[in-house]
Amino acid sequence: MPLLDPALIRDWHAHVYFDASSRDAAWALRETIARELAGHVEIGRFHERPVGPHPMWSYQLAFGPAGFTHVMGWLALNHGALDVFAHPNTGDGLRDHRDCAVWLGRSHTLKLAGFTG
Repeated sequence: MPLLDPALIRDWHAHVYFDASSRDAAWALRETIARELAGHVEIGRFHERPVGPHPMWSYQLAFGPAGFTHVMGWLALNHGALDVFAHPNTGDGLRDHRDCAVWLGRSHTLKLAGFTG
């Protein structure tokens, strides 16, 4: 397997997973993220249904490679009972989601059929 250059990473996405029973906790974490990580992340929509490859409800956080240590460190220490799926964006969606992902909390099975690599 050839080695890949981290310079291929354009940015990162982290997806905070939740369901009906953890919705309030997810919303509270989102508000805390908006305050504590202002200037470090862009926060996406609050999806109360599975979207794309994500098997649960979620919202997305986008951040640059330079912010990885700060954002992921903060999430590792503060995600509480919520699970977080993070992946780089290199242009190869299948590899990014399947092979290069980082999980905080429990991992979940993604719906990868929509990716062609």
